[in-house]
Amino acid sequence: SRKRSSKVERAHSTMMNADMDAVEAENQVELEEKTRLINQVLELQHTLEDLSARVDAVKEENLKLKSENQVLGQYIENLMSASSVFQTTDTKSKRK
Repeated sequence: SRKRSSKVERAHSTMMNADMDAVEAENQVELEEKTRLINQVLELQHTLEDLSARVDAVKEENLKLKSENQVLGQYIENLMSASSVFQTTDTKSKRK
């Protein structure tokens, strides 16, 4: 009876150890998956920060170019108004 009891206890102990090993392995897999996901989220956050900074830089450059275009447009208008080639002709003065 004692031998049988001892065998049962050993078998029970072996099963418990196997269960614990399985739980530890599962926990390790979960931990690795969580770590992978956290790293992926951090990488995506950095990518988003980089893209946001790029969008801000492009917006700033766009405003600068619009301002320069306005200055150039005004300059061209002034040149055209000062040039006789672009002056409107007065038909009455030609008839005289």
